[in-house]
Amino acid sequence: MTIDYSTAREMMVEQQIRPWDVLNARVLETLAQMPREAFVPETLRKLAYVDTEIPLGHGASMMKPVVEGRMLQALDIQPNETVLEIGSGSGFISACLGALGHEVVSLEIVPELADAARARLETLGLDVNIRIETADVFQYSSTRQFDAICITGAVPEVPQHFLQWLRPGGRLFAVRGQAPAMEAVLLRKRDGNDVNAVDTESLFETELAYLHGITLNSQFRL
Repeated sequence: MTIDYSTAREMMVEQQIRPWDVLNARVLETLAQMPREAFVPETLRKLAYVDTEIPLGHGASMMKPVVEGRMLQALDIQPNETVLEIGSGSGFISACLGALGHEVVSLEIVPELADAARARLETLGLDVNIRIETADVFQYSSTRQFDAICITGAVPEVPQHFLQWLRPGGRLFAVRGQAPAMEAVLLRKRDGNDVNAVDTESLFETELAYLHGITLNSQFRL
């Protein structure tokens, strides 16, 4: 059976994402135009627009579309902003962030996932303002700061050093906690000299697999 992906995409937006209070016009337009099926493993392509996580291999998976929509809306990426993505996965969120913002740097610890995401973005012509780096975020060092940070895997708590990469006034999306009590939060970095001064907004409850490299006895504090 041939799937009409255009219709499936429209139904995903109207029947899944919009009803979950995703009302940002730019986010809805991006999700309505981005070919999600191109980022799904070929054998699972029929699930591209279903309300479910999709396994990518190597312990990674694509988020449910509703979580992706809420995440993008919370970050509210503007056309002139730079974004750091932690966990490239399939490259789908990288592509959405690139469509919404000016530049995206995405870190992926699994070389096979990083290579596949780069190939997809290049094939679709979406790699112009997106750079995927093969890197372990817990060993990553950079003096650069970004307007927004998007963490696509769960953390027990947000590591403080992640905030060093966030500009004053910038936003960081994360899912934190331990299953089944995980919550999505948006951290806003305050202006001033204290790099760890943030305001935290609780967004919704959900559950995600942890980022690669995290163990539950790791010491995270914020």
